[in-house]
Amino acid sequence: MSELQGTMPMFIFLSVASVALFSFVAVAAWSDARRREREAYYKSETLKKIIEKEGPGANAALELIREEERRENRRLVEGIKIGGLVTAAVGLGLFPLLRGIAPGEPVYLAGLIPLLIGIALLAYAYILAPKG
Repeated sequence: MSELQGTMPMFIFLSVASVALFSFVAVAAWSDARRREREAYYKSETLKKIIEKEGPGANAALELIREEERRENRRLVEGIKIGGLVTAAVGLGLFPLLRGIAPGEPVYLAGLIPLLIGIALLAYAYILAPKG
């Protein structure tokens, strides 16, 4: 019975700490989303006002919007490339690991799953993704 009494404070501490951690993460994510939403709103309102005024400022604003779309598209494609490389590397790393765990069995072929997913992501990024 004394062992159970000794672990109870640790259990309570870990329970409270995990609830506090996940509560903090939820509030931080929510506040970040609100900040981004406000920034996007103010930016769109400013660009609308510039575009409504006919003249060289309107053309510059439209070009700014197009450039931001190209930059965002480029960033997305680069993220897909990195994700594909990491996933393919995980698949390649699983081959020797699984072969060492079960030497006589073809379990190592499970490494093909992340490897092929990584190859598919890379193929999309280099072949099918919109060029920007």
